[in-house]
Amino acid sequence: MKQKKYYIQDLSPGRQFEDMLIVIQSRLDQAKNGPYWQLILQDKTGSIPARVWSPLSQSFQKIKPGQIVHIRAGAQSFRDQLQLNIEALEFVSTQETSIEFFLPVSEIPPEDLYRKLMEFLRSKVAFPPWARLYKNILGHEEIKTALIKAPGGKSIHHAYIGGLLEHTLSVCRICDSVSQLYPDLDRDILMVGAALHDLGKSREITPGISRDYSDQGKLLGHIYLGLEMIQPFLSRVKNLSPEVIMHLKHIILSHHGELEFGSPKRPKTHEAFVLHFADNLDAKMNTLDLALKKPPEDQEGDDYWSEYQRSMGRYLYKPVKTPRPENKKNRPGKKDGPCLLPLKA
Repeated sequence: MKQKKYYIQDLSPGRQFEDMLIVIQSRLDQAKNGPYWQLILQDKTGSIPARVWSPLSQSFQKIKPGQIVHIRAGAQSFRDQLQLNIEALEFVSTQETSIEFFLPVSEIPPEDLYRKLMEFLRSKVAFPPWARLYKNILGHEEIKTALIKAPGGKSIHHAYIGGLLEHTLSVCRICDSVSQLYPDLDRDILMVGAALHDLGKSREITPGISRDYSDQGKLLGHIYLGLEMIQPFLSRVKNLSPEVIMHLKHIILSHHGELEFGSPKRPKTHEAFVLHFADNLDAKMNTLDLALKKPPEDQEGDDYWSEYQRSMGRYLYKPVKTPRPENKKNRPGKKDGPCLLPLKA
């Protein structure tokens, strides 16, 4: 079986790359000197655009998404984005290697993230009808299986297997922390809303190699799909008033915050605002983490700039951090030596 040695995360401008990647998007286009292939290639550490220029491009009638290719290519920066210019390309059978080399996955195994999420909710949701509701929904076998496989996004944030669970758990934790600062918040409904707010992404985005949008994802979107998924459970729930159920629906419907960001409604309650900002904060932090995961080779030191991030419309910066005290003696308020004041008799 063919093994993979080199990964996209190790690439930088000017470096050569020779190894296997998987095609997730392909298109034949036309340039002045002939046809060329526009590709998006991927391994478990990320994805990268690639080009097959003429005359090599004319050797391939089809390059289809899902095909594994062994390439020799040079990496270069084009319009502030790293891409590969392919010099040689051969197809590799899926039987010759392991698909696990090519599917990005969360650092914490998705099954562990699911367990952590359920344990966290168990410790935070006190009202029995709310507890029964989230357990019935998240414990449903079909929903659980989809959650464990689902990415949190197509390309911008948490775009890997387990990403949806990782994002959901983080949003729940943020909402819990905020509820401790503002004790008048309805923490139970906020926790349930946080746990269910992106449930529809498990149907909006396919969990396979391409992480493409499904037909229902393109036509309906994850917010509508999420409400559609939980409605059968809401119709059977007991001891929750119609007004409280309506509030939960509003929290989920409005979590994108603004109409131009795909939110059917804007937040109109304390809890809806908290969920919106928690969702946005975790998405932005994950985008920053991925963009600043490693410094470019041409930048030395602890501080460095990322490549241009189109989703955020800016370059991102990793600053030098404030030094941490080496031990307890150096912490503010701690004395460096013994007290020299006389003791009372």
